[in-house]
Amino acid sequence: MKSILIVLLISLFSFNEPAQTFHSFKIKALDSDEVINLSSFKGKKVLVVNVASKCGYTPQYKDLQKLYSQYKDKLVVIGFPCDQFMGQELNVESDIKEFCTEEFNVTFPMTTVIEVKGRNQHPIYSWLTEKSQNGKGDFSISWNFNKFMIDENGNLLEYFESDVKPMDDEILKYLE
Repeated sequence: MKSILIVLLISLFSFNEPAQTFHSFKIKALDSDEVINLSSFKGKKVLVVNVASKCGYTPQYKDLQKLYSQYKDKLVVIGFPCDQFMGQELNVESDIKEFCTEEFNVTFPMTTVIEVKGRNQHPIYSWLTEKSQNGKGDFSISWNFNKFMIDENGNLLEYFESDVKPMDDEILKYLE
């Protein structure tokens, strides 16, 4: 009886702990056979952003690049292209890469095109959006340019909606 009570207490207090961290994942890079191993970002914060090339928020690429350049000693920005919101992403990965490079001089890592919600949601986004996995909260991706701040140990710190700009104090406070 005593051992059952101990097991119940342990499971009760560890319920909100994530089963894995952000660093547990790997994903294919944009327009490449290269694989991005997210464990390579241990020791830095990571800002995860679902991006699209033809969205009203697309100009945020400029500040995402500025943020990445300014804080790259302690921050990595990763763009996750997604075409789930009114078809606002280009159809070919090489076109996405070219657009980001030519229009916004993007140098931060970009992944293959993924789904960030729904039945075919990528496992990284399942982890980001489900409290049972991330230990922080349940979040709904409502549009392009939603953002997640990950700490140096691969734990979810915060979620930001599309209208929070990359250089807003809400984000910068995690980098000071």
